Formats: sequence, structure tokens, C-alpha cells
Amino acid sequence: MLEVKNVTKRYGKNLACDDVSFTLDPGSLTVLLGPNGAGKSTIIKSIIGFLKFQGTITVNGINNKTSEARRQLGYIPELPSLYPNLTVIEHMEFIARAYKLTDYKERIDMLLKRFELDDKRKKFGDELSKGMQQKLNLCLGLLPDPDIILLDEPMLGLDPHAIKELKNYIEELRQRGKTLFISTHIIDSVDMLWDRTIIMQGGKIKANVQRSEIEGSGKTLEDIFFEVTEGIEKDQVIDAGDMAGEDK
Repeated sequence: MLEVKNVTKRYGKNLACDDVSFTLDPGSLTVLLGPNGAGKSTIIKSIIGFLKFQGTITVNGINNKTSEARRQLGYIPELPSLYPNLTVIEHMEFIARAYKLTDYKERIDMLLKRFELDDKRKKFGDELSKGMQQKLNLCLGLLPDPDIILLDEPMLGLDPHAIKELKNYIEELRQRGKTLFISTHIIDSVDMLWDRTIIMQGGKIKANVQRSEIEGSGKTLEDIFFEVTEGIEKDQVIDAGDMAGEDK
């Protein structure tokens, strides 16, 4: 379980996250949405421990900045950060050793085959196309098999086949009880995957809605996003009852 409580982050005078709180349950997939500048990247980097902030973030009850908590967190950034002088397989070996993994060879083979990098093992990082770099980025983040996985724009740069494979793998992870938190602008790429959506705007959470709570309303994830970001007052927070059109 990941718990974010009253997280506030400022960059100078700019308030990037304003008293943000939410909980991610085991075996769930939460989609984080919001326009540019909403605070999505800030909250993800705060969870990973890259930023200082006010408030608390815990991973299964453990402070997120401890080494024990970090071992349970996986992070796949929007932009791959590869070493130009390391090959694909050397990147994978580097991560395996950094996390002190054991019996990881078969897992490396599985990931490289699923994301069509098996024949690119000896390619250097700077020899890969942008799409292949993103595939390697995914493989590196998934190799340690963490309990909680944060994905920032994971579909960016992927071809249709790779997107399909990633969706299938995400569903397998959810079935295994993994907690997934996906930030994206490509709403239709996750429209059939989500259990909960958190929508941020202006550094605040404007909606926190479970899919099951709006079943029967006929609304898509895109409908919810535009209703929240374009159709509410500045300080109003939409809940599931509002989304489903129920009387309060």
C-alpha cells in the first residue's frame, strides 16, 4: 500500500503540490491525469524520493525515503536515461547487480523477448531508436519486480505492438497483486485498464474516483477528465456521486 498524506511542494514561490493526499491499494491500477503544470511529475518524484516536501509518504507503512521502502518501489521515467557505452544486456546486468537480484537471468530473457529486444542485446544505448530506448527503459524498471510500480508516460514512443504487449503485461502485474500508478496524457491508452483515477489541476486533487463507482453512467475516462478540468469551479472537488449524476 502506498499512502500520500498532506504533501505540499513549493519551487520558490510556485506551489506545485498543495496538500495532496491519496492511498493506492494493493492489486490496483490508478491513472494520474491532469493538464500540463498540474503537479503530476512533482508528486511522482516526491514518492520516489527525488524531492524534499512537506507531509508524509509511506510504502507499506515505511517512510518512502528509506532504503527498505525504495526496494519496494519501481519507477519508469518518461524519458529514458541510458548509458551510451553500455549494451542492452549490460544495462540489464547493471540494474540486476544494483538491486542485488539473484536468479535473474530468466527474467531478463523474458522481458527482452516480450518487448522485442532479444536480438538487440549487443546494441549500445545510443544505437537504439527512440522506441527501442523506451522499451529498454520499461525492461529496466520492471526487472526488479517491485511491489509498487510508477510509470510516467509509459506508452510514449512505443509502436502499436509494443503498446499492446505493455497493456497485457500491466494486466498480468495487476493480477499478481502489484500496485500500479500510471501518469499519462494519452487517455485512450489506459481507458480500459484503470481501477481508479486521480485528476490533478493547479497542484490540487480535483477528482479521486473509482471505476466501480461510476459503472452504468456511460462515461469514459476521457469524459471524466474533461468534466473535471473544464467543467468545475476553482475549488470544487468532484467525487463519484457527482460523476455518476446521483443526487446528494
